[in-house]
Amino acid sequence: MSKKFDYDVLYIGAGHGTFDGATPLAKTGVPVGVIESGLVGGTCPNRGCNAKITLDEPVKMVREAERLGKVLQGNISIDWNKNVEHKQEIIDPLPQGLTKRLEDAGAEIIKGHAKFKDNHTVLVGDKEITAEKIVISTGLRPHRLDVAGTQLAHDSEEFMNLSTLPKNLTIIGSGYIGMEFATMANAAGAKVTVMLHSDKVLRKFYQPYVKLVVDDLKKRGVNFIENANVKSFEEVDDGYQVNYGDNQKLTTDWILDATGRVPNLDNLGLDKVGVKYDQTGVFVNEYLQTNVENIYASGDVISNDLPKVTPAAYFESKYLMQLFSGQTNKPIEMPVIPSVVFTSPRIAQAGISVEEAEEKGYTITDSDLANYWYYIVDKEPIAQSKQIHDKDGRLVGVTEISDQAEDAVNSLLPAIEFKMDQEQISRLVGLFPTIGYAAWHRA
Repeated sequence: MSKKFDYDVLYIGAGHGTFDGATPLAKTGVPVGVIESGLVGGTCPNRGCNAKITLDEPVKMVREAERLGKVLQGNISIDWNKNVEHKQEIIDPLPQGLTKRLEDAGAEIIKGHAKFKDNHTVLVGDKEITAEKIVISTGLRPHRLDVAGTQLAHDSEEFMNLSTLPKNLTIIGSGYIGMEFATMANAAGAKVTVMLHSDKVLRKFYQPYVKLVVDDLKKRGVNFIENANVKSFEEVDDGYQVNYGDNQKLTTDWILDATGRVPNLDNLGLDKVGVKYDQTGVFVNEYLQTNVENIYASGDVISNDLPKVTPAAYFESKYLMQLFSGQTNKPIEMPVIPSVVFTSPRIAQAGISVEEAEEKGYTITDSDLANYWYYIVDKEPIAQSKQIHDKDGRLVGVTEISDQAEDAVNSLLPAIEFKMDQEQISRLVGLFPTIGYAAWHRA
């Protein structure tokens, strides 16, 4: 490192797009700095993945108990307050643990908001910090509807911190967050209304499977309003009012704005240094390099077509570690990135979509898993899978709806990523009886 720089590599943001790579990079002896204005770990550990899966665990158990019926004695219900307390027990230690992990590796953490002064210098308050290379890894933040009264709505973090669940909950949006939280709130006893921007729910997932999830939630009392065209929110005597459509009104106790997430680039000074970006994120090349040679980006803040999920940020962060430490000089080659929505049942997918497979004339194999013995064990009424094979018979895609969909798809990832042929797949025999064995048996 040239003595004129404080660090070889300086990361802005301390989420998965940073710490998964910054930690091993610092261990190689490279001087590493990490700037973070909030909790170390970013969204996923503190107000995203870890929190939501903890809140969802009782939902999964209630659903299974419901299906097993008389096999189990007594009624199981969710104590929402205790559920939130348990969530805090899980996530509270994470920032400190991740901080220790970074610092033990040799990285230095600087608290505060970073703003570019030039392409090698950022300001944190009045302090100037310099680096040979800078990585933008600031992630996404909740989008807020641009309507009158938007301040009366809440975001996903506020929902997950609710000590008391509202009796009537209105969710604006039907993506990951909207559908997962509708599932949780409904299972915990709230009356839930979901307002759609259009007539499609979870548009990035296989729509016939999505319909099965929606129909099940409707049977459980969740109300869906399509093409809602939300106009405004206002406070009224008995709670809050959502004004939508053609002079229509809905009274509710609490409003969740789940209309998506946007790149967290405010007041970062990108225009000053000429980094190119738009409302979808920062533009990078095949080396995760911006148009400014020494400035890179990783994680959800990048503008690309990949799912905005932790595995993608993890892989990008690890790639930059290898690039900066001299372990590679090749462009990044992204692996198959799976995605899942934690509704009940879940929908998980990886590789080529059903729609793309139909266009290419690939073989699509349907499996009615509700009649497969392993899914009958816990009496899953909704369980289906589509596996996609190319013209050489290789497994290239899968999508599944079931309460075990994420584990089934995880089991099949090696076959998709490494383009295994049928002979290779036949040599992979999972533990029995497990969902992995069941998935491989169908591959």
